[in-house]
Amino acid sequence: MTVHSRAIERFARDDVAHSHLVIGLSPAIAFEKFRHDISRWWPREYTYSGDHVEDVCLEGRRGGLLWERGPEGFRCDLARVLRWVAPDRMILRWQISPSHRPEPVPDRASEVEIRFVSDGGSGTRIEVEHRAFSRHGNAGGEYCARMSSDTGWPYILRCFAEHCGCSDANLPRLLRSVA
Repeated sequence: MTVHSRAIERFARDDVAHSHLVIGLSPAIAFEKFRHDISRWWPREYTYSGDHVEDVCLEGRRGGLLWERGPEGFRCDLARVLRWVAPDRMILRWQISPSHRPEPVPDRASEVEIRFVSDGGSGTRIEVEHRAFSRHGNAGGEYCARMSSDTGWPYILRCFAEHCGCSDANLPRLLRSVA
């Protein structure tokens, strides 16, 4: 399986980061792989435990959590599921601050919507809209730009595409700090 040409696009507009990817799986299969295989494909650079992460889980229900578990029982919640419409979309409250620290206060968390849309053939267009960066305060604009860049959502989606068998992924492997 390959990623279609120009399959990963990204741009930051105001308070929203968009990215999408087209893969050769049906929406239902892509949705299930995204959720159930997340511990196998989620970038270790986007966890607190790094190479020592033991598990990443996305609980498939409204009110569920995206969390990671690391050594000696360490656990960190990354997001809360606000909406779960399998196999079409999910909306997550993104509880990671611009400084990469947990953000437990809901009013200071951004929101990520992930949609799984048929491309009209046998593939799926996975669309990510990460919005409401202004809730993160003064650093929200920089955070939006970072999540729109090659080391943000395009990289996360590329990791998922590689997990699904795509062979032409060549984005950077390190998350660059902008601090």
